[in-house]
Amino acid sequence: MQREDQLTMETKLEQIAAKARCEPNLRFTSLAHHITRDRVQKNLSQIPKRSAAGVDGQTVEAAKESFDGWIEPMLQSIHRQGYRAPNIRRVYIPKPGKTEKRPLGVPTVADRALQRSTAEVLSAIYEQDFLPCSFGGRPKLSAHHALATLNEVIAGGLTGWVLEADLKNFFGSLNHEWVLQFVEHRVGDPRLISLIRRWLKAGVLEDGAVHPSEQGTPQGGSISVLLSNLYLHYVLDLWFERVVKGRLRGEAHLVRYIDDFVVCFQYRSDALRVQDALRLRLGKFGLTLEPTKTKLVEFGRFAQRHAGKRGRNRPETIYFLGLTLYCTRNQKGNFKVGMRTEKSRLRRSLLSLQELMRRIRHHAISDQVSEINAVLRGHYAYYGVAGNLPALLKVYRVVACYWRKMLCSRSWAGRRLTWDAFNQLKERTPLLRPKLCLPYRELQALAVL
Repeated sequence: MQREDQLTMETKLEQIAAKARCEPNLRFTSLAHHITRDRVQKNLSQIPKRSAAGVDGQTVEAAKESFDGWIEPMLQSIHRQGYRAPNIRRVYIPKPGKTEKRPLGVPTVADRALQRSTAEVLSAIYEQDFLPCSFGGRPKLSAHHALATLNEVIAGGLTGWVLEADLKNFFGSLNHEWVLQFVEHRVGDPRLISLIRRWLKAGVLEDGAVHPSEQGTPQGGSISVLLSNLYLHYVLDLWFERVVKGRLRGEAHLVRYIDDFVVCFQYRSDALRVQDALRLRLGKFGLTLEPTKTKLVEFGRFAQRHAGKRGRNRPETIYFLGLTLYCTRNQKGNFKVGMRTEKSRLRRSLLSLQELMRRIRHHAISDQVSEINAVLRGHYAYYGVAGNLPALLKVYRVVACYWRKMLCSRSWAGRRLTWDAFNQLKERTPLLRPKLCLPYRELQALAVL
């Protein structure tokens, strides 16, 4: 029965998607009935058990146990446009390689399940509208698809210049009125408009005080990712594809992963024109470029030759999604884009692994290996792209050395763990060795053009 209900939910979403695809100007006036008890329960079951609690202190397990008590009042409040979005608990997480921290919003567990359910329904519509240059927060697309597409654009096209852009406080700068206007292009159901407005206006709990939310959307909720994508779809993607590209001399390509984006150009003159126009365009919608992190870089197949003429040993590098991209050549002497783990990300990963090993050094050896390998597996899966094996090997070697150091420090007998003994231990309980999850051909196959 549960399987049949799930198939029915998926079928209804497919029907919405088909209608949105066939009628790109249609406004959907009745969507709230798709946010059902079964859909919320399904999304609640997908929230990890260890997820942090919101302002109400309710854990995931507690929310599941009390589901029957809160689901019907929640759905009724949505239909009468009276849903009161709970305050968001604000926490701070470290930024990679920096002392400053990134603010993160933690909704209540029940509200999180509702946000996921609403985002699921709206995504059925907006997935038909989003352009191929957008990758972040979308089903079946990942950072690797964005990197593969950027690699294909640069290595297989006429790219000579790359504009590396960074938006200043993007999530905290979204204008609520513009967000609602963008949503209303496709959604005419007043119940969902009211629901989204309540989420945007939800207060933020920090240091025991609730602060009103006049602009921005807190990072952490599913609806925030969708609304952020939608915002830049109208502000950036459509503008670039429909207005900018037709006015340029040469080729130009945009690759965006939520608020991280780069723009590739054939000619420097085009890049300079777009850079000026981009500032004005973003400013109209309350967004600004971070001047210290926004730069125009000569990059591509001719950059090596031009670098020599300009007195540089090698072309500059660009940074995108945790990887440093650089110009190099393959064994046949042909140009290719090289990728390696960005220094601050590498440092952050090593510090995180060292902290883990300090924390678990008194656990059983088999348990230690299991936890270390779980982290290594995730690191290799993300950074295991073609050409990045040296950075992966560095992580493996540092982890092995530090693990031995931690094992030596716990010896109650004061004996030193020799390298021979440590290598024998590693043979019995091996650390996960690095491997490339995305060799060059597989990386090319992910490109979405």
